[in-house]
This record gives sequence, structure tokens and C-alpha cells, in this order.
Amino acid sequence: MAIPAPATAAPPTRPDGLAVHAGWYLAAGVVTTAVQFALYFLLRGAVGAHVANLLAIIVTTIGNTEFHRRVTFAGRNDAPRRRHLQVAGTIAFYAGYGSVVLLVLHAVVPAPAPLTETLVLATASLLGGVCRFALLRWWVFAHRHPDSRG
Repeated sequence: MAIPAPATAAPPTRPDGLAVHAGWYLAAGVVTTAVQFALYFLLRGAVGAHVANLLAIIVTTIGNTEFHRRVTFAGRNDAPRRRHLQVAGTIAFYAGYGSVVLLVLHAVVPAPAPLTETLVLATASLLGGVCRFALLRWWVFAHRHPDSRG
């Protein structure tokens, strides 16, 4: 008598309500923001405010986006091209946005303390994070018809 081969299990379904997505997004955002601004604060003295901000954004955006792909919006297919475009767009947005925020801060306060810069960037990042959540939920990881191309 032959032993039947085990059936392949379907991937677990994940609730995809707004509250579930928002909860995972918020949790990841808190961790990512803490890491981003710790990196910024540590690198700022060695490479300057703008370069430290850019390096911290690049490192954390790649990890954060992958987390959202695998956990927050799990089970939603996205084409690699779309994923790379989303990561590049997010890095460009936050790099430009962070640079403008730092330029405005330096215009208002000639020599802000590193902690002040960090807090201002973190506050500005909150608004950018809300916009990014909307883009991720309703564009990047939106449910698509199986025939649609990404």
C-alpha cells in the first residue's frame, strides 16, 4: 500500500482589512523610524546632516518595504519591476523631502543641535508615512484582477 504524497498547503490567508494593514504598518513604522533616526544621529557627525539622512533612508526603506511586502500586505502579488520602482520612488521621496526639511530648519535655526534635526525629521516623517501607507495599500499592493499586469 503506497503512502499518499502530502498535499501542498495553500498559503495562509490573512485578513486584509484597513485596521490589520494599519496596525502592521504602524508597528513597522515605529521600528523603522527609530532605526532610521538612530542611524542618522550616529552618522551625522562623521558625514554631515544630508548624507547621514540619505544613508539612513536608503538602509531603512529597503528593509521596511520588504517587511510590508512579506507581512503587512502578505499574499498580494506584485511584480519585481513594480517593487523596485516603489523602493526607488520611496527613497527619492524621503531623500528629497528630508533634504527640504533640513534646508528649511537650517534657514530658520542657523545651527540646530543634532537632536533638534533628528526630532524635526522624525516629525516630518510622520506625514510622509501617512502618505506612503495610502500609496502602499491602494496602489502598490492593491488587489488586482488576475489578468492585470504589474
